[in-house]
Amino acid sequence: MVGASSADLERAAAALRDARSVLFITGAGLSADSGLPTYRGIGGLYEASDPEEDLPIETLLSGAMMASRPELTWTYLAEIARACRGATFNRGHEVIAEVERQIERTWTLTQNVDGLHRAAGSKQLIEIHGTLHARRCTACPWRASVPDPVPETIPPRCPDCDAIVRPDVVLFNELLPEPAMEVLLRELDRGFDLVFSVGTSSAFAYIIEPVLQATEAGRTTIEINPAPTILSPHVDLRFTGGAASTLDAIWRRASATP
Repeated sequence: MVGASSADLERAAAALRDARSVLFITGAGLSADSGLPTYRGIGGLYEASDPEEDLPIETLLSGAMMASRPELTWTYLAEIARACRGATFNRGHEVIAEVERQIERTWTLTQNVDGLHRAAGSKQLIEIHGTLHARRCTACPWRASVPDPVPETIPPRCPDCDAIVRPDVVLFNELLPEPAMEVLLRELDRGFDLVFSVGTSSAFAYIIEPVLQATEAGRTTIEINPAPTILSPHVDLRFTGGAASTLDAIWRRASATP
């Protein structure tokens, strides 16, 4: 396994065995093992732009663009949704769900909108950017869960009032959902014995702060990401291998019978 010495894996496994509370922070790098594109990695969504409009992905997938030209935003959301439609959860998602079943106070703070954590069995989820599997009307109270995230028409319309429907996700330049933030702040206030940062470039303060908070409190922090991030100098252990394979290797050692 690239980027994982036996000694470091044993240290990570020991920390997981001893933990009574665990926080997993996950990004697109975890779902990349399910075949989904990352955002800032090689070939990621941030390299995409509209060939006719010549607009970056941050503009195409912004709240302002959804309000002014929803058909354009939905065109790119549909591409992401099609990738999600063909993907299933991987071993990394399974490991996190298994840890939750073994360690009662296990939470997952995910930036991903693909719904794969929930599909794998995780229940204590903070979907900080929402999910493509939920939609809401932009004009009336209508909301619905959708098993298939790909819209039948672009843009989709509300069955109650015919207004534009949008996915219940956080687009660029929009505020984070208040209920999710309340849960996150509540759990961070309690603290965690062990914090994993998995497959995220750690570009946002609400992703960085939980790791730094744990470090300052003397708790164990682990980063799994192929490229270095702003957090890399601050974590106790860093692995550069694949998210799913690294999580599986740690969990196998942690759950092995002595």
